Amino acid sequence: MNEQLERFRERINAASAAGTPLRIAGGASKDWYGGPLQGEVLDTRAYRGIVDYEPTELVITARCGTPLAEVEALLREHRQMLAFEPPRFGAASTIGGVVASGLSGPRRANAGAVRDFVLGAQLMDGKGELLNFGGQVMKNVAGYDVSRLLAGSLGVLGLITQVSLKVLPLPLVETTLRFELDEIAALARMNEWGGQPLPLSATCWHAGVLAVRLSGAEPAVQAAMRRLGGEVVADAAPFWNALRDQTHAFFDAGSLWRLALPPAASAQILGGEQLIEWGGGQRWLKGARADAAAIRRAVAAAGGHATLYRAADKSDGAFHPPAAAIARIHARLRAAFDPAGIFNPGRLY
Repeated sequence: MNEQLERFRERINAASAAGTPLRIAGGASKDWYGGPLQGEVLDTRAYRGIVDYEPTELVITARCGTPLAEVEALLREHRQMLAFEPPRFGAASTIGGVVASGLSGPRRANAGAVRDFVLGAQLMDGKGELLNFGGQVMKNVAGYDVSRLLAGSLGVLGLITQVSLKVLPLPLVETTLRFELDEIAALARMNEWGGQPLPLSATCWHAGVLAVRLSGAEPAVQAAMRRLGGEVVADAAPFWNALRDQTHAFFDAGSLWRLALPPAASAQILGGEQLIEWGGGQRWLKGARADAAAIRRAVAAAGGHATLYRAADKSDGAFHPPAAAIARIHARLRAAFDPAGIFNPGRLY
């Protein structure tokens, strides 16, 4: 076993024996996400590096502490990308944190989420055992696709030591169109266009303006432009990057909710200001006048769930309380992978 992995194992076994919580952290760029931080830091940054990358196979394998910037720089050299566009919360972001957080950017609705691109993963569990899922070694627990379960798990199942991700070619052409529409009209357009064979790669509505990004081969993009109309936005890349990395002015908020809803759900009247992405599937809310319970009731009634994404006070819980059946599955998985309950306690639920 690698020397660094052996250090991880010793630390985990000691923590399990003593019942000492461990806080798994790479660049700590997402420490604000989820529940309160607890435990001694288990720093993953020393375990870094690209393990394997063959551009023709469209797969990259990297150790957990590898900076996201390093992975994306290598992919750009071969005109490839992580199509789920993970937010780059600064240079410290690591590929392990990308998978553990499960956060995706503007292209998610059309390309897929983080979990859709996880082909395999290596996990060190609460017993210090190194487990492999997906890829060449298939090992499932009770029928679950464990490598994909790790996406968004916030480290509560164990230390993700290595991941294999599917990558895609960069689009040949990208164009952004702008439409002045109110929220209801924008939602109707996004749903209408989302059901058509158009090369959509991102949508965003905010403050009466709908931005639509088209990506693909030039003939397909040109045909879509003629069909949709609107105003062409010159040099729209900074806008989409700001949206992806959440440096857009909208995200400068003391309290921010992320509402996951069916794209066809009607406008949510919750007070405050909204920014809508993913064809209506992701709706950001800031300055809400309703309390946490009212927001979650309204969103649940519309078929979705609400996450208190950023806030100084998360006493109401960061994540929407899971249904009883989901909570039982979650508890069984944690018991199987982390019997002593040492990994990131309270971070998820």
